[in-house]
Amino acid sequence: MRTWHEIRGFPLAVRLLLVNQLGVNTGFYLLIPYLATHLGEDLGLSAAVVGIVLGVRNLSQQGLFIIGGSASDRLGARGVIIAGCALRTVGFALFALGDGLAVLLAASVLSGLAGALFNPAVRAYLAQEAGERRAEAFALFNVFATTGALIGPLLGSALLLVDFRTSALTAAGIFAVLTVAQALVLPARKAEPTGSGVLGDWREVLGNRAFLAFALAMVGMFTLENQLYLLLPDGAREATGWDGAAGLVFLIGTVANLALQLRITRALKSRGARPAWIVCGLAMMGLAFLPPLLGGPLVLLSALLLNLGIMICSPFVMELIPGFGRPELTGTYFGIFYVVSGIAAAVGNAVVGWAMDTAESLPWICCAVVGLASAGGVAWLHRRGALPRVAERTYA
Repeated sequence: MRTWHEIRGFPLAVRLLLVNQLGVNTGFYLLIPYLATHLGEDLGLSAAVVGIVLGVRNLSQQGLFIIGGSASDRLGARGVIIAGCALRTVGFALFALGDGLAVLLAASVLSGLAGALFNPAVRAYLAQEAGERRAEAFALFNVFATTGALIGPLLGSALLLVDFRTSALTAAGIFAVLTVAQALVLPARKAEPTGSGVLGDWREVLGNRAFLAFALAMVGMFTLENQLYLLLPDGAREATGWDGAAGLVFLIGTVANLALQLRITRALKSRGARPAWIVCGLAMMGLAFLPPLLGGPLVLLSALLLNLGIMICSPFVMELIPGFGRPELTGTYFGIFYVVSGIAAAVGNAVVGWAMDTAESLPWICCAVVGLASAGGVAWLHRRGALPRVAERTYA
């Protein structure tokens, strides 16, 4: 009940963006986890071609976040969010209707570009609309996103009993509905002039040493968060000998997020500085990878601790980012932050994958070191006074 009370206390725009994120993750995870199987088994493409199609989608998204962020600042976040959802509608529909390589590559580019547009724009809009309640807004954002990430694969599995085309068209339909809802309901906000050209905006953000140092220090959060899809599911399967154990990793995270995310954020925001809690969250994320070294069945405990660490630090990280610069460049700051995180996730997964092939305990040790190193980096920045201050305020 308290969660619903919290949601009703936000403006309509924030409430719509929360529902939007539920739909975005539902539609995304309804399709993407099953795309490689469709390309390889249904269409008979080689593993190399499948890798190219998937890689183009990922590169189109991760490499162009800065474009989405700049567009949000200059054109207004509302229009960029709508354009992103519309592009993903087209991209996912092409996955359903096309089987030629050119069409599949076009679908990959469009669906990736869509994410590059609306991801930073949604966060910039949410930060601006939520004002001093950013931490709670991003906590709820995580709750809705996690719920969608659970619903999507379940719905996708059911729809695949019909065929992949049905699944892809359903995902496209979800994004089409979101596009219309945003166009009808999301209030327009005039974009304030940034005072310089796009390249000048980028130079200003990239010249902010404190921000870049923070973004680099936070690579551990995204690297370790991605292990919910790589190392932890693999560890759960190895420990139990049951393929379904991987699903327990996601279930634990979803249940914990729904039950605890908002409570944790509200409890911590009035107790100490935000950076201190980010440090604690990162440290917990790193330490979460130590229990499996004592025994395989402890992988599920690792999943719980990792999710708790994410819940502690993630809302406060999102809350701090706009404070590094001018409000007119909020989208650009988010865009560049996600470019850095995307690169970190790709490199981190490659390193963890190599470690998994090298020695049984090595990936767990690597992840623990990464988490603790990130915590140390943020702690150092906090001690130097390099991080923005957030006004403390308590809400009933």
